[in-house]
Amino acid sequence: MATGLERYERNYRALAAELADIGLISPGSVVVRTTSCGKPGCRCLADPPQRHGPYYQYSRAVAGKTVSRRLDERQADLYREWIANRHRLEQIIAQMEQVSAQAAEIMLRPESNPHPSRGPRRR
Repeated sequence: MATGLERYERNYRALAAELADIGLISPGSVVVRTTSCGKPGCRCLADPPQRHGPYYQYSRAVAGKTVSRRLDERQADLYREWIANRHRLEQIIAQMEQVSAQAAEIMLRPESNPHPSRGPRRR
């Protein structure tokens, strides 16, 4: 039967292995917009209106300012994937921090580990 520390080390290694498969990451968001042009007789002003678009826009903060760029549908799909990858990365890191804290509780007990400064081994 695995000890608590061995179980935490195994969980930590599994999370670290997931990091290798993350792929590209990006902060920000992708929105889809439709617009009205306002030209008399245009379909965007008809009843019901048929707005122009869809237009894809990627936005993120750079040095405290919002930076946006227009995208085509393929680019928007890529950015959505990269943004999802970043969210998954953040989830994995949060889980690694939690597992590390739980392992630390065991490792910092004076009687449980003759080498309390050592953490889970890297491979």
